[in-house]
Amino acid sequence: MDLTQLSTSLKDCQRCQLSTGRTQVVFGTGNPNASIMFVGEAPGFYEDREGVPFVGAAGKLLTELLQSIGLERSDIYIANVIKCRPPNNRDPRQEEIDTCKPFLLQQIEFIQPKLVCTLGNFATQTLLERKIGITKVRGQVIQLEHFVVFPLLHPAAALHQDNLRTPLKEDFQKLKAVLEEMSKTPALPNTFSPPTLPTSNAPSKETPADPPTQMSLF
Repeated sequence: MDLTQLSTSLKDCQRCQLSTGRTQVVFGTGNPNASIMFVGEAPGFYEDREGVPFVGAAGKLLTELLQSIGLERSDIYIANVIKCRPPNNRDPRQEEIDTCKPFLLQQIEFIQPKLVCTLGNFATQTLLERKIGITKVRGQVIQLEHFVVFPLLHPAAALHQDNLRTPLKEDFQKLKAVLEEMSKTPALPNTFSPPTLPTSNAPSKETPADPPTQMSLF
């Protein structure tokens, strides 16, 4: 199976209740050979209508932020943790995340990006497998077993809270520096200091085999 075949296999997905209220599955879009991938939370109204992630106001802001660091949407691949719009844009439920997560991981496996930028809490917690707020890890470079994660504030949060626009722009400038540094490094170093990732008091459904480590590129 490849990325196109995976997308085709999910077009009529009925694995969770979100299938009853969606217009269409929003699989992902962009360069299938991208070295950088962005992962959001779930489709919103416009995404559900058009079948493309990040096409509303948050998508416009994301495009502007990408252009500010010399990237176009055609340079990257964009997907969401959840492939179907939750009713009234509510938060994804854990069972919905658990259902869709394997498909996100398959997307990452097929694309093989050097860096995965997680936008907001749900994408970050899903890939780090930790209940941790985005403000605790935003702008950090974190090495997982098979790829590197760079958490960012979600553009939608910056639209609703104007005070988050500056930190979001600052993180994109740091992202630019990270990408420039990674382009000079043929292989990622293997000696990093583990980050402080507080765990939730609630039991986690998944425990990663190896804890993530924070890369000290700067």
